[in-house]
This record gives sequence, structure tokens and C-alpha cells, in this order.
Amino acid sequence: MRVFLTGGSGFVGQHLIRRLLSEGHDVVALARSAASARKVADAGADPVRGDLLDLTEPGATTALPVWLDHLNHVDVIVHAAARMEFWGADAGFLADNHDPTVALHSAAAAAKVSRFVLISAAGVSTGTQRATVVDEDTDNGRPLTAYARVKLATENALRAAATSEMTLVVLRPPLIWGAGMNIAETAADAADGRFLWIDAGRHIVDFIHVGNLADAVVLSLTRGNHGAVYYVTDGNPLPVRAFLSDLLATQGVDVSACRSVPRLVAAPLAALVDGGARLFRRSTPPPLTNWLIAFLSRDRIYDIAAARTVLGYRPRISFDAGLDEMEDLARRSHADTA
Repeated sequence: MRVFLTGGSGFVGQHLIRRLLSEGHDVVALARSAASARKVADAGADPVRGDLLDLTEPGATTALPVWLDHLNHVDVIVHAAARMEFWGADAGFLADNHDPTVALHSAAAAAKVSRFVLISAAGVSTGTQRATVVDEDTDNGRPLTAYARVKLATENALRAAATSEMTLVVLRPPLIWGAGMNIAETAADAADGRFLWIDAGRHIVDFIHVGNLADAVVLSLTRGNHGAVYYVTDGNPLPVRAFLSDLLATQGVDVSACRSVPRLVAAPLAALVDGGARLFRRSTPPPLTNWLIAFLSRDRIYDIAAARTVLGYRPRISFDAGLDEMEDLARRSHADTA
């Protein structure tokens, strides 16, 4: 197959390119800068210079960007590009994520692309929905962050679009981890003593290795029901303390002695700090947010039975194997800079 990929220069996109190529697919990847084009080419894909925001610029409906012509020659679009932050107003994410995605989906349908795979986020059900175990039939409630609210709105818009000749498959991964992920800020906070556990880190979190996500995407090229949503995880939920401790240990950071705060203390403080920051329209998040409390102090497991049954998804990369990859990359990076 010939696959058109967005977000190819990012952490997830780089893994997707290599995984798709390993399966014998041709990959064309949108790149909005020369640096992004080089990363895409180095990974083995054919870079196409362009920007998703070209689709929503004034006059875009009368002067379509040249790069859209590539859609006439591909079988599948994998849309991985997104501005991903846990802070900010809905309007910014609508402009940066929602509107370009809806426009790309519409252009793909017009070009008669056979399939559109959207990488969404499990966070669309993190907010007023507080069930311990969530599946595709669970009501999403109101998501906690603007990023997640807009992701959900985008899912709904694409699923409601009249595109009978193009299959839409939506994947919802939780926290994506693996070699190459950016955890420098968290590691720095832990090293400087600014890291705190909530309830001693006992609450359960779910996550997915970037390689397992790439496997799910490959399966979605040919499997999955039109308009269906699939949660995909490593199938190995862990207490947040075990997960983050081992993850940070690969970077040489020990968080075993970090302080713990009860949720009953942290939650109201976070609500006060978070609310004040929003009231004064801070452009950067405060050190304590409602989202951080939700992540650290709620048990949350995503049921992947539908992905197993319909997509044939099986998590291939174990937690220990993923940690070994991260440690190996950290050692090589240290050796290169020594």
C-alpha cells in the first residue's frame, strides 16, 4: 500500500515510518520544514513539503495547496500530527488540530482515498468519566483538558461526515512511551526535588509502547469497522509509582525517596492553582494542574478487547523490553556526548 502520513517527523511518526516500511508499504510523509523533511527522509519515507494549516488558511477553498495532489495517489492516510499539550484554551486546539483534520478528511474523501486512520487519545474519557475500566461503549463524559475535548470533537465530526467510500478507523492510545520519548522535564523535576507522588503512587495507569501503537496502525490499514473507535494499550496496567519509577530510572533518576501527598490535600490545591492560572490566562501551565492530579490519583484501565477481536491486535513489546531499549539509547547518547 501507499500511505500518506502526517506527523512523520515526531516521536510517534518516526516509529510509524519504520514500521510501515518494514511491512513493505510505501510512505509519503507531510513535512512543514526542511528539518522535518530531512528527518522523514532519514527514516526512509518520501517527504512532501507542506503544512496542514494550509488547508484552513483564508482562501484555501479556492486555492488548494499543491501537496494535496498526493492524496490522489495513496491508499490510506494515517493522521498522527497534532499539537499535544495539557494546557491551553479550546480555541487554539480547534485552530491547530480540529479544523485542519476535518479539512484533510474531507480532501481525502474527495480524492477517493480508501481509508483514513486517525490517532486520537484515550484522554477523551478522562474528566467527568471516572470509571476504573473504560471501553468503547463507556460514555466519555466531559474531557478534562482542551486538547482532549477537541480530540473528541474531531472524532465526532469525522464519524458524522458522509464519506461512504472511505473507511474511518479511530485509535485511542493512552500515554505513549518508549525510546526517544521526551521525559527530560519530568526527569529534571525529579532530580531537583520538585516531583511528588499522590497517594504514594498506588493508583493504576494504562499506557502503550510506541512500537505497539505502530503495530495497531499497521493492522488498521486493512482492518477495523467504519467509524469505529478502538482503545489500544500495552495490556499491562501498573501502579503509577512502578511505571514512572522504572521509566525515570532509565534516565538515571531515582524517585524512590520523593515525597507523597494525599489526594484529599492535592486535589483542592490543584483546583485553586489551576483555576487561578486560567482566570489570569496564563500561557504556560502552573506546577500543579487538575489534569496532573487526575493522572496520578485515579485508577484507569482501558479495555482493549475490541482491538484484539476486530483488529487482531496483540501487544508485542513488553514493559521490560521497552525499558531495555530506553536504557540502551540513554547509554549511547551519554557516550556520544562524553
